[in-house]
Amino acid sequence: MYRLLRAPLKAVTYTRWLHLCVPVLIVAVWMFIKPQAPLVPALLVAPFGLIRWVRLAEGLQARFLLTPQGRSGHDSAISAAASVHWGDRWRTVLWLEIRLLVSATALFATVFLTSVPVELVLAAFGHPSADPWLPLDLPRWAAAALAPVPLVLLIAIVVLLGEMITSIAGRLLGPSAAERLSALEERTEQLLERNRIARELHDSIGHALTVAVMQAGAARAAGSPEFTERALRAIEDTGRAALEDLERVLLVLRESARQPSQRPTLVEADRLLESARASGALVDCELSGPLEQLPGPVTREGYRILQEALTNVLRHCGPVPVRVRVDAAVGRLDLEVTNPLPDGPTLMAGSGSGLRGMRERAALLGGEAETGPHEGNWRVRARLPLERIR
Repeated sequence: MYRLLRAPLKAVTYTRWLHLCVPVLIVAVWMFIKPQAPLVPALLVAPFGLIRWVRLAEGLQARFLLTPQGRSGHDSAISAAASVHWGDRWRTVLWLEIRLLVSATALFATVFLTSVPVELVLAAFGHPSADPWLPLDLPRWAAAALAPVPLVLLIAIVVLLGEMITSIAGRLLGPSAAERLSALEERTEQLLERNRIARELHDSIGHALTVAVMQAGAARAAGSPEFTERALRAIEDTGRAALEDLERVLLVLRESARQPSQRPTLVEADRLLESARASGALVDCELSGPLEQLPGPVTREGYRILQEALTNVLRHCGPVPVRVRVDAAVGRLDLEVTNPLPDGPTLMAGSGSGLRGMRERAALLGGEAETGPHEGNWRVRARLPLERIR
């Protein structure tokens, strides 16, 4: 009852009413031409449902008029796509026939239930009914009291017919199984891209901030102008690299037409190692194998894994000796970063997003990443296959 009272105040009631009245225009034109054959329009509209673009037009119209509040949603119950299979076309034919029938019912209710209040108002003022279809012989007070009833009944019928035609549209114009699968794949790709961007921001910006904090703290403790100069230069280089990464990610988020700058690879690993050394870490690095010939996904994700591993060392252990080994062997890339564990409690063994991100990067390439204590040290080891990527 409360829904019925609110219906006249809701815009969707009138948009659905308009949707119900649109097909009647076809019937009205035909009845003007051939009033003795009222069922012919139902036969004429059926072949149009076999045209693949009619489903697109009907779907767009139904979205805008039947569900205006959710017309732009990705999970709309009404599809806005042309027919692909014959099943879509036959469902469109059935939709056109049902829509014409429901619209004729709505038209009859609208015409009849709007003329009755007029006759009741005239009867209330003492004017006899001139319509042979509405023989009203009521007291004037009764006619005045009953005048609003047909309008309330009309609103109720329009609301019910609107909900019914919306439900039917969801079934007959709803996405097919292929469209649902395509939408699910698109949504999955979007979520994967967002997850990748989140990892990129975490690794790049987190590394830059960690290096900046370590350099600033070391410069303040050293009290040497020469060391402060080197620290500021390292902070500047790291910050500039982080800004480049941030700009590239923002370009992706904006879906800009410009090509984003190239993501860093293991060929540029010296930049990471120098940044770690400038922060006070004693980095012993061993790079072997043709790193420049690695597949793009492997060398890019390997760079990010190395970056996150060095960032964790600086963040949780400070300037400690670090051993880095990167080996592009036959069929796979081995990456290992080892550093001493701190004396006090450590947070490195937690399940933070950085450690999880390294494992996710390796898993996406069909490899594996291990993080944890090993022989008194903290070790990050990743193995990324090359053959399946090629």
